Amino acid sequence: MKKKLVILSGAGMSAESGISTFRDAGGLWDKYPVEQVATPEGYARNPELVINFYNERRKQLLTVKPNRGHEIIAELENHLDVTVITQNVDNLHERAGSSKVIHLHGELTKVCSSYDPNNPHYIKELLPDQYEVKMGDLAGDGSQLRPYIVWFGESVPKINDAIDIVMQADYFVVIGTSLNVYPAAGLLNYVPDKVPVYLIDPKEVRVPSDCHVHVIQKGASEGMEELKNSLI
Repeated sequence: MKKKLVILSGAGMSAESGISTFRDAGGLWDKYPVEQVATPEGYARNPELVINFYNERRKQLLTVKPNRGHEIIAELENHLDVTVITQNVDNLHERAGSSKVIHLHGELTKVCSSYDPNNPHYIKELLPDQYEVKMGDLAGDGSQLRPYIVWFGESVPKINDAIDIVMQADYFVVIGTSLNVYPAAGLLNYVPDKVPVYLIDPKEVRVPSDCHVHVIQKGASEGMEELKNSLI
């Protein structure tokens, strides 16, 4: 039986592919206030602004591709039972070939009901020629189609699935996340004792003092190249 590798990826994972991070200087939150485009209140005030913001994010997906870090994670499925838990809403892990991906914060390529965002009956995957969602495009329940994104102030429906996976890990790897965003950052607390924990990030990340973490201070691609030799 293959050992279980659990990856927690954040914005730094996709930054090498050219997708803007949200929190870094010059990131999306500098250009678009969180309150306007990533809260239920912002959506209620100006749904057209929010819908257009995510239309632009979707169009960006057509101009980028997975980086070597994404590819190595997918290739590790030949040797390990790999599950990716990602805070990212892009589809780069899937495009690289990863078969088990849990999206904590939603998926950019999907839309859902404004009334009942997590009702699976109304969650729809968009094909690239459908990436432009307009006001008046309706879900099956008659509500405006909204981005299938977990906004600030909304619950994270996949967090319990993620916790269950982390508790089974034989290796736990954190890539490109500040460990400031909860509940995702709290997943570290569920890693079993004595399971090796690795953190890949070119910047210095403040790690909880009670966690023993092997730090690889490199970008996603370089870091995964280095780490793969330790895992297989």
